[in-house]
Amino acid sequence: MSEKNTKKTNKNYLSGREVRAIAKENAKVMKKLEAYKNRKADESEYLTQMRSDENILEIDNLHTYFFTEQGVVKAVNGVSFDVPKNMTIGIVGESGCGKSVTSMSVMRLLQGPTGQIYSGEIRFKAVEEKETDKKDEAGNAIVEKEEKVYDIAKMPIRDIHKIRGNQIAMIFQEPMTSLNPIFTIGQQLDEVTFIHKPDATKEMAKEKSIEMLNLVGIAMPERVYNAYPHELSGGMRQRVMIAMALASDPRLIIADEPTTALDVTIQAQILDLLRDLKTKIDGSIMLITHDLGIIAEMADYVVVMYAGRVIEKGTVEEIFHNPLHPYTIGLQKSKPTLDSDSETLYNIPGNVPNPINMPNHCYFKERCSKCVNKCSGDYPEMIQVSPTHFVSCHLYEEGQKNG
Repeated sequence: MSEKNTKKTNKNYLSGREVRAIAKENAKVMKKLEAYKNRKADESEYLTQMRSDENILEIDNLHTYFFTEQGVVKAVNGVSFDVPKNMTIGIVGESGCGKSVTSMSVMRLLQGPTGQIYSGEIRFKAVEEKETDKKDEAGNAIVEKEEKVYDIAKMPIRDIHKIRGNQIAMIFQEPMTSLNPIFTIGQQLDEVTFIHKPDATKEMAKEKSIEMLNLVGIAMPERVYNAYPHELSGGMRQRVMIAMALASDPRLIIADEPTTALDVTIQAQILDLLRDLKTKIDGSIMLITHDLGIIAEMADYVVVMYAGRVIEKGTVEEIFHNPLHPYTIGLQKSKPTLDSDSETLYNIPGNVPNPINMPNHCYFKERCSKCVNKCSGDYPEMIQVSPTHFVSCHLYEEGQKNG
């Protein structure tokens, strides 16, 4: 068979005409989304209400897409979950399932114009300080706190500074690439204070930076303040990243695999630090990882993602002691244990489907050992099996028998 005929019969091959048609359609959609993102808007356009007063963050039917020459990559495809106050929410799943893209959507750090929040809501409860006409005994204006709920997905990018880095902070997974090698640790920490408190002096910024370095358990903070990133170990750099995230007193910390590339001892120290800090700042943590051991140790609630969707969520006890979705069960079986008799490590068979052309049925169908006839139909709805436990699987629909 000739090369020309081979290309025609290969369903994965795109002709030049098809690529141009995709690019033309993508350009129209991206132009519209970019214009919406860069618009000037009154605050009333993105103020909203929380579904529950117990939550600090509510993600509702979020769709985040990447517009490529091959088609639209639906990296986050209808994700919904809540982050309650003073809780740690663990987001778990294999690489490429949409964990980090979800966090980038919350922070509005998607690389445009290809990466865009296509639809959905991200409701965040912010607390802002407001000076009043009242004076204290020293004659200073009394500051009152005011709660506002923002829909982050609808906020213009010019207004995102109200919450990014201030109310919501992020700890990135690679401290060496996140820190600028040509500036000292002190210069980079001071910058956070200058950005969020423009009237701060250099002395005030340094005092805050030293305070943060002390808070994260760094010995000799003055010395570290004057050091460059390459002079610190991996664990020290990660502590600096945590200090940087805490410098503006956030209400929510997003930790994107904060223990990646760290040895086991340092991992334990970082996790202990995060656990202590949650109590000190009286805030919530959204912990993203693929390590089930970290989730079991740190999280209060767990969200399991697969191929851009949430397939199961519940308390840490429910997910670990009563996993329901075949994928969640497979993830737990994949973790090595000391009491295992098998010489080989269990792996989930098959591959994740192409994120560009996702099927209409359950994404896990081709890899699932518990398939039923209904799995070939529409994608399963999220089913509530307890007040806090939800699963997206046909096996648990009313009247459906196992098998």
